[in-house]
Amino acid sequence: MPKTFYITTAIPYVNAPPHIGHALEFVQADAIARYHRQLGNVTYFLTGTDDNALKNVQAAEAAGVDTKELVDKNAERFIELTKKMNISNDYFIRTAADKHFRGAQKLWRACRSKDIYKKKYKGLYCVGCEAFYKEKDLVNGKCPEHKKELEVIEEENYFFKLSNYQKQLEESIKSDTYKVTPESRKNEILSFIRMGLEDFSISRSKERAKNWGVPVPGDDSQIMYVWFDALSNYITALDYEHEGKLYKKFWPADIHVIGKGIIRFHAVYWPAMLMSAGLPLPRELFVHGYINIEGGKMSKSLGNVVDPFELLAKYGVDAVRYYLLRHIHPAQDSDFSYEKFAVRYNADLANGLGNLVARVSNLLEKNKIKINLKPGRDKKLKKEFGEKMELYRFDEALKILWDKLHASDELLSAKAPWKMEKKNDIKKVLEPVAQNILNVAYYLQPFMPGTAKKIIKQFSAERVKKENVLFPRLAS
Repeated sequence: MPKTFYITTAIPYVNAPPHIGHALEFVQADAIARYHRQLGNVTYFLTGTDDNALKNVQAAEAAGVDTKELVDKNAERFIELTKKMNISNDYFIRTAADKHFRGAQKLWRACRSKDIYKKKYKGLYCVGCEAFYKEKDLVNGKCPEHKKELEVIEEENYFFKLSNYQKQLEESIKSDTYKVTPESRKNEILSFIRMGLEDFSISRSKERAKNWGVPVPGDDSQIMYVWFDALSNYITALDYEHEGKLYKKFWPADIHVIGKGIIRFHAVYWPAMLMSAGLPLPRELFVHGYINIEGGKMSKSLGNVVDPFELLAKYGVDAVRYYLLRHIHPAQDSDFSYEKFAVRYNADLANGLGNLVARVSNLLEKNKIKINLKPGRDKKLKKEFGEKMELYRFDEALKILWDKLHASDELLSAKAPWKMEKKNDIKKVLEPVAQNILNVAYYLQPFMPGTAKKIIKQFSAERVKKENVLFPRLAS
């Protein structure tokens, strides 16, 4: 019986259109999902948007538009980005959906009654993080994530007794029952837990939430804290409300793919909520870094936000997917520049993969050489590639494939089949090179599905013909 595999991305706020960081997370998760489908696993891939954040309300107020109007407009841009990037998600959840509201309320009711209590509270709040901070957590008196001063908030809210789950959380992460990858993030979370966990607020007054979000069951004066509501999307999307077929088949999730800025919510709050509700924990949390611009964080105020739609329009979907997976580190912060992108495009794609495919196909067609090839025959490549993918080292997996292409390039240059006269001699050189290209294309499918499909179709034919250039060289 085939294994099931359930993968999710985080759900971004829709206070603004998507940026390149969102594109990175989409494509990382997509590569993992496509790899598991290639293995024959029955895969369910979820992404979506967080429609219910106060941040969205404030953005709408600043723009002078209705909150629903802004949320719908920006959510549509995220959906459009998944389509333009050829993301193979099975479902796109929006937390404004009725089924999400009902599922989130069910999770609240499923939590042990002794874990939820109401009290008056005063604290420092960052709207950007949708989180309270202690003075000791601030950097120069500001939010460590957004570098902005915090609001002082005082009201009566519901709280979740996180302290009840300190030992269980530490043990589940330490033992890799809930595995946090990479190891550095696991150590970061264990250190945070061992400092002592404090109960956290899980609701906001209706007034402060501007009546936007999921109502607390049994208390119309309160709206669920956005993170309690947002995290539940991983099960509400599976019809947790009715404990439907998808929920029974795919929960617990095999992996959540998230950015480093929301690790505590996913590695501490979320498993504690599930423990309280008596639900199984996800199996793994993969945490990626940020994309920086010239060493600094992207910022709308600095005007350095990279628009993924512009990149896609200029370079094409597979070139963007390739760059994000090969030249952005899977787990650490990485720098992005248009100049670096153009250099790698020409070197790796136009002069590398594209040129090799064109040369070999041209020689095969010109010399009327028949070949009978099938993809995926290289057992050593399969093993090496698989080892890197299991570790989410997309960059290293792609390097293995490009090393194979480079070896074929060197072989062609050394043998110079274009100088040969005998058809059989030419075939002896070209056939293994063509097979190598086909093998690489097979394993390239999770990364560059459109390009891989073209190459597989081209080199699986009995008579290989030269096709249109895959990656036109950019003018310098």
